[in-house]
Amino acid sequence: MFTANTTLMLVATFLPLLGALVLLLVPKDQRRVFEIGSLLVMIVSFLMSAVFWFGYDRASDAVQWAQAWNWIPSIGVKFSVGMDGISLLLWLLTTFIGPIAIACSFSAITERHKEYYIWMLVLQTAMLGVFITQDMFLFYLFWEVMLVPMYFLIAIWGGPQKLYAAIKLFLYTLAGGVLMLVAILAIYFLQHKTTGVYDFSLASFHAMAPVIAQQTKTYQILLALAFFIGFAIKVPMFPFHTWLPDAHVQAPTAGSVILAAILLKMGTYGFVRFLLPILPDATKMLLKPFLILSLIGIIYGALVAMIQKDMKKLVAYSSVSHLGICMLGLFALNPYGIKGGMFQMINHGISTSGLFLAVGIVYERRHTRMIADFGGLSKSMPVYATIFMIMTMSSLGLPLLNGFIGEGVVLMGAFQAFPWAAVVATLGIILGAAYLLWMYQRVMFGPITAVNEKMEDLNLREVLYFAPLVVTAFWIGMYPKPIMDVMDAPVRKLVEQITPGYHAAQSLAAQQAVAAKLGMQGMVAPAHHEEAAPAGHEAAPAGHEAPVQEAAAPETHGHGGGH
Repeated sequence: MFTANTTLMLVATFLPLLGALVLLLVPKDQRRVFEIGSLLVMIVSFLMSAVFWFGYDRASDAVQWAQAWNWIPSIGVKFSVGMDGISLLLWLLTTFIGPIAIACSFSAITERHKEYYIWMLVLQTAMLGVFITQDMFLFYLFWEVMLVPMYFLIAIWGGPQKLYAAIKLFLYTLAGGVLMLVAILAIYFLQHKTTGVYDFSLASFHAMAPVIAQQTKTYQILLALAFFIGFAIKVPMFPFHTWLPDAHVQAPTAGSVILAAILLKMGTYGFVRFLLPILPDATKMLLKPFLILSLIGIIYGALVAMIQKDMKKLVAYSSVSHLGICMLGLFALNPYGIKGGMFQMINHGISTSGLFLAVGIVYERRHTRMIADFGGLSKSMPVYATIFMIMTMSSLGLPLLNGFIGEGVVLMGAFQAFPWAAVVATLGIILGAAYLLWMYQRVMFGPITAVNEKMEDLNLREVLYFAPLVVTAFWIGMYPKPIMDVMDAPVRKLVEQITPGYHAAQSLAAQQAVAAKLGMQGMVAPAHHEEAAPAGHEAAPAGHEAPVQEAAAPETHGHGGGH
């Protein structure tokens, strides 16, 4: 039985696919029909999805608007959909970016318009499907289907080495998907062995966590590695990142925008949705290597970005660095870290999309992306220079813009769990500011050549598709509370799945810290205040309950401020 909300969610998800089917009937010489038609479909899908932002119950950690229908009952597959706060934010980000990706294509795509816009619409539905599905089989289906339109978008409308980049993207992502499928099937058959039931539902896989924890360490580690590699390729984490710079550089502007804003987030989403809640013990066993790979990605991505001569390649390597920061937050395994990592996923989608759009603007006018070919553009393109500056500052984490909040919360979580990792990550953020500011300075200031002096500033269409990104960057930077509120309950639930009793231990530690302070009031010798604390609990500064928690909570492998 369809409810009104579920129906609206499905319509918003599958409307782009329906639009693609309609465009198949239009003669291929009707360029404006494809451009305006696909843009309208994306806008309508976004407006429908916006309803869920206002209707979401922020106090609940349950999957909302959930519905399931038997699809292949013989193997336990259901067409099961629904969203919690984590999937809602990424689903909304996808519908938000969709119209922008279409609008930036009008002048960039000069051939085979019909096929291009149809593939864009099919890709949109595949990405949206990933975030609403509550069935592992259905998730895998959307995950793999999304590869096909992305392959063709790069292979047909990409740069000089487009075929190489498209095949590399396809093979890397397909290999990761196969490993993920192996892990899914392993849990699926273990579930049947344990319960006698075949069930692909996400809830049943989460319920298998205690059973998996009773298996051998080798079994758990192999499962975790299969999931990890599958999602790490998509993120991409070091050393699985090598497909990304090629794909970004060769993809059309809209392809780069979608890659940066949405496709990479599917990897981080996979970690949050599957690896951490289903295999928490195995994740803790492998945590040190996971953390080290995240930190290498942060520093390596920043250093390689600094030496790039191509603007698009510089922004591509910046994604490797920035997503390393997201992964560091997730692997902190505490509320600050996970919330910061997820928040930074949204921020990266906004700021890096803006940077790729900015690079696409000058490429359309000059057909070059080489930094050395530019200089002094702020004189001939002042509006462009202003917007480019906002997106650059957003990406490097300037206060009052969205990147600052995300990086700050990630570092708080990382410092609670692993202070040394937070220090290393800070170096990556400093390097990020260096390469972004250096690129901006070389492109926008200095002497201007005759060719660059004749470059036209942004037209109305270009200003209009930049405007939502600029507004959102300032809104999140100055008032992040609404997005944080959406994350609160699902992050709390996830932390409990990773470390059962975490919040009870934190609450007890806080109460003991308050009691200790109250007991110290009236003491004559401040130098001996620490002796007034209860046995085994040192008096700590406010907000630092680490030693108390260690006595009150089970071992958490160095997370949540426990060490």
